[in-house]
Amino acid sequence: MPLFRRQVLVVAALAAIAFTPAHAQNSPLKVANIVELSGVGSTAGTMFKSGVDLAIKDINAAGGILGRKVESYTVDTTTNPGVAKGLAVKAIEDGVFAVFGPVYTGSIMVSQTETRRAEIPNFTAAAGAVVTQQGNPFIFRTGLTQTNSMPKTARYMAQGLKLKKVAVIYVNSDFGKPGRDAITESLKKYGVEVVADISTEAGQIDFSAPVLRAKQTNADSVFVYLNEEESARIVKELRKQGWNKPIVGDVTLLGQKVLDLAGDAANGVVGHSEMTADAPISAITTVRDKFIKEYKFTPDHNGIKGYQGMYMLKAAIQKVGKFDSAAVGRALHGMTIKTANEPGILMDLTIDENGDIDRESFIIEVRNGKPIVKEVLPPLGAK
Repeated sequence: MPLFRRQVLVVAALAAIAFTPAHAQNSPLKVANIVELSGVGSTAGTMFKSGVDLAIKDINAAGGILGRKVESYTVDTTTNPGVAKGLAVKAIEDGVFAVFGPVYTGSIMVSQTETRRAEIPNFTAAAGAVVTQQGNPFIFRTGLTQTNSMPKTARYMAQGLKLKKVAVIYVNSDFGKPGRDAITESLKKYGVEVVADISTEAGQIDFSAPVLRAKQTNADSVFVYLNEEESARIVKELRKQGWNKPIVGDVTLLGQKVLDLAGDAANGVVGHSEMTADAPISAITTVRDKFIKEYKFTPDHNGIKGYQGMYMLKAAIQKVGKFDSAAVGRALHGMTIKTANEPGILMDLTIDENGDIDRESFIIEVRNGKPIVKEVLPPLGAK
């Protein structure tokens, strides 16, 4: 081969080596927020997206991930599973490294088939137990599943509140139905009788009939498992009809949006919250204050979980040591992420083989419009 031609080929090869990795290494790491910004899920989706973006801002300020800055873009599922699926396809075509959302169980159940096919890590705040029961190695929950939360709730109802008869009011959706099943089964194990099983619809406005049915059962408490806006409406209706027995719920009933909408009617509401911005943990307090400064509102559990989710991704990339989405997905399974090593994770957590997490959670009572942490509960897997 002539010398000149060899020199040209060498120069071209060196240019390719120098340019391509450097270009990829210096370009932002792209992630997509595929979330509910309108429709019945707008509160949850907006909060989750805000948490992800706040974490990205903090990560970039600290130098990024392995030297690369992170950028996100956000699209609205309109709380429609079909739209969510289409947006997941588009995100994959756009070359995103990871997807955050959707938050609603019905939507993530559909969209995760696309991110699974592309071997892209997909983080969700959805609580529906079925989300991580599909054998998808690329789906990861940023909060507790119903199968982790409901046993804690039932134990508190039986042992803390000494309840014997409960009326369960739930939303008839992919989120509400498995939650109803989980709390009913958990209450049985503690000897608490479910005396009413009352179904409602997403977006329901009038709760006078469900509340009347609950009152007619002579239950000594009501367990509410609805979306945020509906939770506020039913709490006000319970107070309107003179309900003076315990109103108990899980995380959605105790969220900031519910407290804002329900006002004084929320005082006295109690239950289990798998995450709260009012946790007596300094790192969470710091993030809450950043939220208020950045967005002018207090985060709920979905906001904090969005923040944690981004740091789950960061920790896994750093463990793998390179930007390989499939390898990062594999590394997340079985990972324990400690605040001593990654302060942005806020609380030590462990990710199991299904993509579910285990960590501390909280018993909360609403007093004077504020969620007060009464007890910090250990992870279910704690010895």
